[in-house]
Amino acid sequence: MATATLRGEYPLVNIRFEEPSLPVHVELEAYTPLIPLNPEDSGIPCALFTYTLTNTHDQPVQVTLAGSLINPVGGIQLDSFNNISANKNGQSINEFRDTPGLRGLYFHAAGIEPNSLAYGSISLVTDHPTVTVKPAWLRGAWYDYLREFWDDLMADGLLTDLGYMDLPADYKPDTGSLGLVDVLQPGQSKAYRFILAWHFPNRVNSWDVNASKITQNHYATRFTDAWAVADYVSDELPRLESGTYTFHDALFGSTLPPYVLDALSANIVPVRSNTCFWLADGRFFGWEGCFDDKGCCAGSCTHVWSYAHTVAYLFPSLERTMREIEFLVETEPDGYMSFRNFGAFNEQFVWSWGEQKAEAAVDGQMGSILRAYREWQLSGDLNWLRSLWPGIKSAMAYASAHWDQDGDYVLEGRQHNTYDIEFYGPNPLCSIYYLAALRAVEEMAHIMAEPDIAQRCHDALKGGSQRLDTLLWNGEYYIQKFEDIDMHKYQHGAGCLADQLLGQLHAHILGLGDLLPAEHNKSAIKAVFTHNFRQNFHHHTNCQRSYVLNDEAGLILCTWPRGGRPRFPFVYSDEVWTGIEYHVAAHLIYEGWLQEGLTVVEAARQRHDGYRRNPWDEVECGHHYARTMSSWALLLSLTGVQADAGQKRLSFNPVLAAAADP
Repeated sequence: MATATLRGEYPLVNIRFEEPSLPVHVELEAYTPLIPLNPEDSGIPCALFTYTLTNTHDQPVQVTLAGSLINPVGGIQLDSFNNISANKNGQSINEFRDTPGLRGLYFHAAGIEPNSLAYGSISLVTDHPTVTVKPAWLRGAWYDYLREFWDDLMADGLLTDLGYMDLPADYKPDTGSLGLVDVLQPGQSKAYRFILAWHFPNRVNSWDVNASKITQNHYATRFTDAWAVADYVSDELPRLESGTYTFHDALFGSTLPPYVLDALSANIVPVRSNTCFWLADGRFFGWEGCFDDKGCCAGSCTHVWSYAHTVAYLFPSLERTMREIEFLVETEPDGYMSFRNFGAFNEQFVWSWGEQKAEAAVDGQMGSILRAYREWQLSGDLNWLRSLWPGIKSAMAYASAHWDQDGDYVLEGRQHNTYDIEFYGPNPLCSIYYLAALRAVEEMAHIMAEPDIAQRCHDALKGGSQRLDTLLWNGEYYIQKFEDIDMHKYQHGAGCLADQLLGQLHAHILGLGDLLPAEHNKSAIKAVFTHNFRQNFHHHTNCQRSYVLNDEAGLILCTWPRGGRPRFPFVYSDEVWTGIEYHVAAHLIYEGWLQEGLTVVEAARQRHDGYRRNPWDEVECGHHYARTMSSWALLLSLTGVQADAGQKRLSFNPVLAAAADP
C-alpha cells in the first residue's frame, strides 16, 4: 500500500490503508478483548483483526484477503544470515480445519512433550464462509517458497494446497496461508474477520527462567488448545466486542484532554504484556518490566508496584491476590516483609552481590498497607480484610520498631527504597509514607473493632506529623535532615525530591485527609513543578540513563535549587520517569494546580508521540514498566472520585468542566 495511517485508542487500533491503483479501500481494526472487572475475558490469548473492504470501482471486484503465519510452535531459530533454520523443538504441523461456524489453520508440532515449555498451539481462523488455503508453503531452497506463493495467489486469486502429508524433514517450520474469498459489488463495503489465538499452557513456576519447576498459565484452566480459544471467542464475540467497545467509548468519549486519555489507556498495556503473569492457581504476579527476552527485576516489587493504580481499578480481584501474597506469605511474624515476592515460590531473594537477606523496603511495605486499605475500600469484603489484618498489624509494628529508632514517629534508620539505595535520617519520602500507613491502619482498626490500635495510630500520626513538619520543612518543600549528608552515599539532603509527597497522594486517593499542614502540601508539590520540570534538556547534566533529550520537556526526580547537592546523590536522581511524572501531575491536580499537572502529562505524552518513542511502551528498567500505571491516578484526581464499598459510598468532584451541549 502507498500509505498507512494508524490511530491507536487502546485497546483498539485502526489502520487506514491507501493505494490508488487498487479498486478497493482497506481499513483494519484490531484488538484483544478488554472488559473491566472481567479479568477472565480480558486475559484471553487472542487478537481479532477485522478488515473492512470497500469497492471504489464501478464494476464488481473479486477479492482475496490472505493472512499468512509461520508456525512458531517449538521455537523459531534463525541462522547467521537471518534465514529460518530448524526448530528448537519438534517438527511443525499445519492443519486446515473446518468446523461449524469456524474454519482456518491450526498450528502445532510433533515431538514435544505436553509438559514442555515449548508445547503449544496457534490458530488463524475466520467465520467467513468461503476460504482458500495453502496449509504449507513450498519447501525448497532460497526464496522459492515466496515466489511460488505469490505466483499462485496472483494467477487466479486462489491458493493451492501443495498436499504435503509428511512432516518437514529438515525440521524447519512451515508457513501457512488462509485466504478469505468474496465478490464486492460497486460501492459495497464488507467486514472480514481473522481470529488469531494461541495456547502455550506451561510456564516456569519461579522467577528464575532456567528453573525446572513447571506450572501453567491461568488460561490453560479454561482452554485445551488454541482452537478451543478461537471457538470460544467466535461464540462469545458479540458480548466480548460489546464490553470492549463500551469501555473504549466511555473513556475516549469523555471530555478529558487527549494526552490524559493516552496516558490512562496506554498504561493499561503493562498488565497485559509479559510484565505480568497469572498462574493456574489464581495467583497474579508482575515483574517491574520486560527485557527483550525475559522479565526485568523479579518479585512483584512492592516499592515499584505501590505507584501503580490501574490494575486495582480495572481488575481488583487480581490486585487482591497481590496483597494476599504480601501479607500472608511474604510477611514474617516480626512484620518484616520481603519487598520481592520470592517466598511465594519457596525461594529467597538474594542481592546479586551476595547479601543473604535484603532489607525491607520502607516505601514498599508502607505502600502495601495503603493498598490493602484501598482493596478493602473497592471490595467491601470484610472476611478478606480480616484474613490480612494480622499481617498488616505486624508490618506496621515492624516499621515503628525498625525504622523509628528514637520513638518520635519520624523514621531515621537505614531505609531501603525504590531508588535501590538506603536513605538515612529523617526524609520526606519514607516518613510521609509512614504517616499515610498509620492513617490507613487507624481506619482499618476501627473496621476491625480494635479501638486501642486506632488510638495509638492516631496519636502517632499527630506526633509524627508535627515532628516531621518541624524537622524537614524549609519554607517551601520538605528536605532530608542529616548532619553530614556525605557520610553515606546516595542521599538527597536539601534537594527537592519529586517523590517527597507520594504518601500524601495515597492519602488523597483514599480519602484519608492531609497528613501535614494543608498549605505545606500545596506549596511542596508546587515546588516540585517549579524546580524539577524542565521545558528542554539542552543543558541538563545526566550521568545516568536518558529518557528525555534535547528539546523535550520532562520532570526530573530531584533538583537542588538552594544548593547542597551531595557529592554522590541518590541513584537515578537526574533521570526522568513517566511513572513519577504521572503521580506528581495527579497530586498537583489534587492540590489545585490543575494547569501545572496537565502540563506535566502533556510533556510526557509528547515524548511518546509515535515518532520519538512508542506510545504504548514507556521504558524505565525494562519495557512496559509497572510504575507507569501510576497514570490511573490522573483519572482519580480529575474526577475527584471517592469509593468506599464498605461504607456503600461513591462520590465525584470533577475539576474539569464538561463539554457544553451542541
